[in-house]
Amino acid sequence: MKGFFRILLRFVPPYRRYLALNIIFNILSAFLTLFSFALLIPILEMLFKVRETAYVYMAPGSGSLKDVAVNNFYYYTQEAIATWGQSATLALLAGTLVVMTALKTGATYASAYFILPMRFGIIRDIRNTMFAKITTLPIGFFTSERKGDVLARVSGDVAEVEYSIMSSLDMMFKNPVMIIACLVMMFAISWQLTLFVLVLLPIVGGVIGNVGRRLKRVSLETQTQWGVMLSTIEETLGGLRVVKAFNAENKVRGRFDRENQEFTRLSVGVGRRQALAHPMSELLGTLAIAIILWFGGSLILGGFSALSAASFIYFMVIFYSMINPGKELSKAVYAIQKGMASMQRIDKILDADNPIKSPAHPHALPAGGEIEYRNVSFRYHADGPNVIDDVSFTIKPGHTVALVGQSGSGKSTLADLLPRFYDPTAGAITIDGVDIRQLDVTALRSLMGSVSQEPILFNDTIFANITFGVESATPEQVRAAARVANADEFIMATEHGYDTIVGDRGCRLSGGQRQRLSIARAVLKNPRILILDEATSALDSESEAAVQQALDRLMSDRTTLVIAHRLSTIRNADTICVLHEGRIVEAGSHDELMAPGAKGYYRRLVEMQGATPLPDRD
Repeated sequence: MKGFFRILLRFVPPYRRYLALNIIFNILSAFLTLFSFALLIPILEMLFKVRETAYVYMAPGSGSLKDVAVNNFYYYTQEAIATWGQSATLALLAGTLVVMTALKTGATYASAYFILPMRFGIIRDIRNTMFAKITTLPIGFFTSERKGDVLARVSGDVAEVEYSIMSSLDMMFKNPVMIIACLVMMFAISWQLTLFVLVLLPIVGGVIGNVGRRLKRVSLETQTQWGVMLSTIEETLGGLRVVKAFNAENKVRGRFDRENQEFTRLSVGVGRRQALAHPMSELLGTLAIAIILWFGGSLILGGFSALSAASFIYFMVIFYSMINPGKELSKAVYAIQKGMASMQRIDKILDADNPIKSPAHPHALPAGGEIEYRNVSFRYHADGPNVIDDVSFTIKPGHTVALVGQSGSGKSTLADLLPRFYDPTAGAITIDGVDIRQLDVTALRSLMGSVSQEPILFNDTIFANITFGVESATPEQVRAAARVANADEFIMATEHGYDTIVGDRGCRLSGGQRQRLSIARAVLKNPRILILDEATSALDSESEAAVQQALDRLMSDRTTLVIAHRLSTIRNADTICVLHEGRIVEAGSHDELMAPGAKGYYRRLVEMQGATPLPDRD
């Protein structure tokens, strides 16, 4: 249960007021429960004429609190019988029992009323905290995690925490109060019997706790399998064209069937163990009642206890009243153990370390903008090979440097190091001589705009996609940015213009249109540094021409890092760096690398694309 209390310490503080009110009403409910049952004793004794003693009023302090309270209760009952008769007094006691029960149920409702904002508020806070953490984690975290599994943690695991742990909050705060109140009253009635009860309780708790620990282990396996299934669904939806093109429907269905069968098997095991909670606690409770009934009855019959028959019945009523909270508490323990398995998976995200941190005292942003890669090396894993190996080059302010090379040579990785999606494992990247690790991460990225091979659009309006990340942009500014990106014409031709919904990932637009919207987004941001990652490689010739024209406008007077497969898109770059297996093997302008007699990597790449010589653009 340490994990449960850890959750409370992390998320309950904002809801202290609700928790305090819940505990107050739980105590009131327990108090009313005990004393409403206490009315049963005089009712029973009046019905069966057990007690014939004449009582005299005792002043407070003339005896123990218990003796004074019991004596005066019987005194007032005796006076009521003398004044109104037995039947009327019995009706009065019965009416008092109803009133106290009504007050008790009202207090019970009030305790639940105040726990609900805390219960659902904590779940809201967990979701918000998880989503905030996901947005701050480095991209490297998600290269080792399945997206489907991350979705399972945010959805399924949080729902399991709400269902298993948060739904048990009321039981966890109400039932211990009731159990403690019952034990106190039982001690007051007979300490010998109560000590005997306390010997039995650890045995019952040990049996329940052992089953609960096994439930937690199986629940963890179940939630992990749920993540695997969601990953399969996410991958299938993302690759549905490939699945259909290769007639692989049966293959993916078979894979999902096997995973679903395993999830069902684990779920059945969890359900069976959870279903065991109530019957087991009921059986153990009944066994405890039978043993106490035998033990207490033996004490009374053998003359070893001064306990009256009515008091013994009251003792058994109280103990039975403690059984139901005990059963609910055992069910809550089972549910919490099940939910803690999900919380472990949630904590894997919440406790994940983000190595990309801003320094405590960040350096002021450089004013110039000269970028230098100094002997930069990088590997994705500590024991893996270098993806980038001792790379050095400089980008002058307003100049363009292009990175070319075969797939896997490290071009995109070099670009990802500039906005600190990753940090170099050796060397440094500087802007005007300042290591970018000495700059605030948010401020660093505010200098940069990016256009990638796969334009990222959100299921929102065209206007919202262009203004993404830019606060307070006016419609005039958005339209001006769209004109620069050659996008205004096709936008105005859509049904609702800039208010048109683009669909999931921009599915209602063509590739060239999506790319021009991402360029318009970069134009509106007006960055000093621009990163173009194969921005035209997936386009047809006509779309490429329109997008390239927009890119030329965007690159004007900006410091630009370009990654390209199509060499025709970077022929006017100030410097072209040719990468091979993580190293720069050639660098220079297009003319220098294509000079007569040059037989390097760049020339071979150009010749393989059938573009020799490359004409200058107007």
